[in-house]
Amino acid sequence: MADFLDEKKREIEARLKELRPLVDEFHRLEAAAAALDGVGTASGAGARAPRASRRAASPAAPSAGPRRRGRPRGSGTRSKQALELVRTRPGITIPEIAEAMGIQQNYLYRVMPSLAEEGKVTKSGRGWHLRGG
Repeated sequence: MADFLDEKKREIEARLKELRPLVDEFHRLEAAAAALDGVGTASGAGARAPRASRRAASPAAPSAGPRRRGRPRGSGTRSKQALELVRTRPGITIPEIAEAMGIQQNYLYRVMPSLAEEGKVTKSGRGWHLRGG
């Protein structure tokens, strides 16, 4: 009987190992789809002028230093992705969120407390949960 149980346990563990990459991909795609919700819709299109035209509109404005690279501050795309991951995987940890999003953990150590301050998530142990959920 013990041999049968050991064999079944090994089969289950092997199958879980096979499925893990697919589950991870599912969660990454789900977070990406949530992050893209509303992108390119009529309400979001044209809401802000491109950087070049804003800069050209006020050439006399003093320079604030070197231009920032990457996403504009406050666009919140990664916050939305992290929030969606917490919604779909309650108790998820920052390392798990970072892996699912393909980013460094240190960024999330700023994002998650901000989401908590906004009342969107709460931390329990190492895991994060939707507030009230």
